[in-house]
Amino acid sequence: MTQRTDAFPELERDLRFFPLGVDAPRQLSTAQVRQYNERGYVFPIDIFSQSEIEEIRRYFDDLLPQALEAGWNSYELTNWHKHCRGVWDIVTDSRIIDVMEDMLGETVILRHSHFFAKLPGDGMRVSWHQDASYWPLTPSKVVSAWLAIDDSDVGNGAMQVIPGSHLNAQVAFRDSAADERNVLNQTVEHPEAFGEPPVALELRAGQISLHSDWVLHGSEPNQSNRRRCGLAMRYLSKDVRAYNGWNENSIVCRGVEPSGHWADHPRPEGELIPIKDGAHDPTSVSMEPRAAD
Repeated sequence: MTQRTDAFPELERDLRFFPLGVDAPRQLSTAQVRQYNERGYVFPIDIFSQSEIEEIRRYFDDLLPQALEAGWNSYELTNWHKHCRGVWDIVTDSRIIDVMEDMLGETVILRHSHFFAKLPGDGMRVSWHQDASYWPLTPSKVVSAWLAIDDSDVGNGAMQVIPGSHLNAQVAFRDSAADERNVLNQTVEHPEAFGEPPVALELRAGQISLHSDWVLHGSEPNQSNRRRCGLAMRYLSKDVRAYNGWNENSIVCRGVEPSGHWADHPRPEGELIPIKDGAHDPTSVSMEPRAAD
């Protein structure tokens, strides 16, 4: 298949990795910030207590069947912070934003939220990819926080990263083949050529990992009898700009964004489950380059 090196050749994007982190972090250690910049990831970071994550899990256990009934699958719950108060409360939790402030500075903007619920035996994988390859954003200053709602380990398909691969910035990718059963639609071949051997980001429920938008990562199918659900939250600094409407689903979680470029969705009044109608629904957000975000 044809290899590509830019999903948006028509756009003027700065396809470089930018080191992040404030001079005096308060939640992360300087060693953790340094590891993020040198290796492209940090884990584990404790956020929610056992009782808190059990409450979040019960919330998702109730949300998922409603989503399935409305026509979505377990990988399509994207940007539901705009509709569901419970999701908004997770992505704006002050403990997560404190960590993000150490990476991004005093203004922290959530651009995107995405549940990845890998059901037992569903056969789906996330092929090796770089997040920034999917996103029409510039400059590339985005940190993904991945919250484990269920315990995540190698047995149920934990995320894996290629340490150091973010320093290459954009690498070549191809469109995914149907038999890959990829949740997304890009595949980087021979990821081991771009960094160190893979590291599995195994997390206990309630912990988060951080990864750069340029680090190569993916996950294998869930071969266990346990679900593996996580919530990916994409945070960025206020100097990032978006094309193609990818600034419309955001929340200004902390600080100010005086330009007005980024939307600031308020806390929803309740729990609204969008209905999928068979065509592309404007409330659905995909990682796909041509989809609205």
